[in-house]
Amino acid sequence: MKALRSGLWLILPLLAGCAGTAPGGDLLWHGQDWPALRSPTAPDAAMEARIADIVRGMTLEQKIGQMTQADIRSITPDEVRRHYIGSVLNGGGAWPGMRKDAAVTDWTALSDAYYRASMATDMAVRVPVIWGTDAVHGHGNVAGATLFPHNIGLGAAHDPALVERIGRATARQVRATGISWVFAPTLAVGKNRRWGRTYESYSSDPAIVASYSRAMVHGLQGGLTGDGDVIATAKHFLGDGGTFDGIDQGENRTARTHMIQVHGAGYYPALDAGVQTVMVSYSSWNDTAAGKDYGKMHGSRELLTDVLKARLGFDGLIVSDWNGIQQVPGCTKDHCPQAVNAGIDMIMVPDDWKAFIANTAADVREGRIAMARIDDAVTRILRVKLRAGLFDRNPNAGAFAGKADALAARELGREAVRKSVVLLKNQGALPLAAGKRVLVVGASADSLSNQTGGWSLTWQGTENRNADFKGGTTLLAALRNALGAANVTFSEDARDVDPGKFDAVVAVIGETPYAEYNGDVRAPKPAAHSALHPADLTVLQRVSGKGVPVVSVLYSGRPAYANDLINLSDAFVAAFLPGTEGEGLADLLVGGRHDFAGRLSFAWPGSACSTGEDAASIVQFARGYGLSYAKPGRTGPLPEPAVPTAC
Repeated sequence: MKALRSGLWLILPLLAGCAGTAPGGDLLWHGQDWPALRSPTAPDAAMEARIADIVRGMTLEQKIGQMTQADIRSITPDEVRRHYIGSVLNGGGAWPGMRKDAAVTDWTALSDAYYRASMATDMAVRVPVIWGTDAVHGHGNVAGATLFPHNIGLGAAHDPALVERIGRATARQVRATGISWVFAPTLAVGKNRRWGRTYESYSSDPAIVASYSRAMVHGLQGGLTGDGDVIATAKHFLGDGGTFDGIDQGENRTARTHMIQVHGAGYYPALDAGVQTVMVSYSSWNDTAAGKDYGKMHGSRELLTDVLKARLGFDGLIVSDWNGIQQVPGCTKDHCPQAVNAGIDMIMVPDDWKAFIANTAADVREGRIAMARIDDAVTRILRVKLRAGLFDRNPNAGAFAGKADALAARELGREAVRKSVVLLKNQGALPLAAGKRVLVVGASADSLSNQTGGWSLTWQGTENRNADFKGGTTLLAALRNALGAANVTFSEDARDVDPGKFDAVVAVIGETPYAEYNGDVRAPKPAAHSALHPADLTVLQRVSGKGVPVVSVLYSGRPAYANDLINLSDAFVAAFLPGTEGEGLADLLVGGRHDFAGRLSFAWPGSACSTGEDAASIVQFARGYGLSYAKPGRTGPLPEPAVPTAC
């Protein structure tokens, strides 16, 4: 980062009790007001003149077409041509021909069809379409792609360089399918574990988020025009990780200074790294202390134009979230002049895009939206497309396009798993010795769905079988590889097996997949793992206390209250959502050749009703906690207060 460019960055000392636990410290903003920044990309007079010429030659409908982003399930290549569409996207669970097993060549064929259609319009200057996708832990929609640990695990690795390498690998995966735009990274500072998107946050520590922000943008974008580069997106602006009660798309009630210094922390390094797009949050902001309600982010001109574009110097494009405009009071999915006037440049209107174009054109003609605002939006869209080299050649002409082997990054994924899991307890049960007889139990042991979580092949990560991933290794398979298949016996529910016949038991337990909204644990429901997933407790009770050491591995998208499960275990591993490479877990569990290096990037709760890290929350393991073989520690019996029916 060019830290001295504006003279506004300060080093945050690593003081106890302060945010600032990123390796070696990181750059955070401590001002009471938004920092005054400018784009790291110097203005290009020739490019700006070219953009102005293109905009002058466009009709109103052509301009609004450029501002429109439709889902591939709702638009054909010929409709892209006829309506001058600026962007398409594949939402979670959208594939070419609606085939989950679509090959990379199916993806590039569709991408090529959209691109060629956009270059066959009757515009004076033809503008290439851009395709965006949610590749939040690898190219999650594509069968055969290596899926990396979700952000909550990567935060525990405390390794920005690793994150940058994952960004580079993800960019290659995406370019293999002819796509040029990624809706990542998520820069939320997660503050309430009830939130179903907690696993998309690197940490509750803004310093970790800030250090990863810059690294992932660099990894994804590279030099922007190379075969292995994609456009990155900083999301979701702003405060999505701090909503009241962790309600997805809810209201953030934080004070202005806290919003600037904590929830804004990841955006300043991303902007300084040259991120080209920013996605708006569904959430709203109500500064209750000051008595100022900013309302829905999608409708806030103060935050999108006055802060992001003017104060923070962002000269790329702002994109809405999926039908996000409809949440602005008085708006619908296909009509929201307030969102356009607020500063959103590209509207993600996946299905009702024809009505949006017609309604927005009427808004301009009837004076509800100024033509200058439309021209500014199109200028920004063209600027990003030119910077990314989309005018120069078809994205499908790149070196990785159509190459199935570009989807694989298994060794990197395996390394990322080893670095991102946290050992919370080990009473001599680990490492497992080679050649020992091991009983593996638990529904998650042979489930790539539970291992990868949400945003994996489908939106919620549900309705998947192991075979759908076309690659990857479950922990059960990895343990069989490491210990020998004859030494590993599997019983999903631990019924009718005698643990005493084995040298050790490995219980692989965890949450079932979820993504935004569906993953919320809504108050007053207690956020206790055993209450939400009682079968896991039953499995552990069947194997614990039988004279054989029990190693538990927990898959979860949030720090989970699990004192009862930890007490039933001789070793307990918080694996979060490690992705497709279960071999990385086996590397740590077997033989002791690899040691645990992960340290919690969120505090681990000590009660079912503790949802954050404030004074009212009971913390069992503090942020930064983690054991290893080299530095063991004794975890005694943990308190097990009765779980209430409501918190």
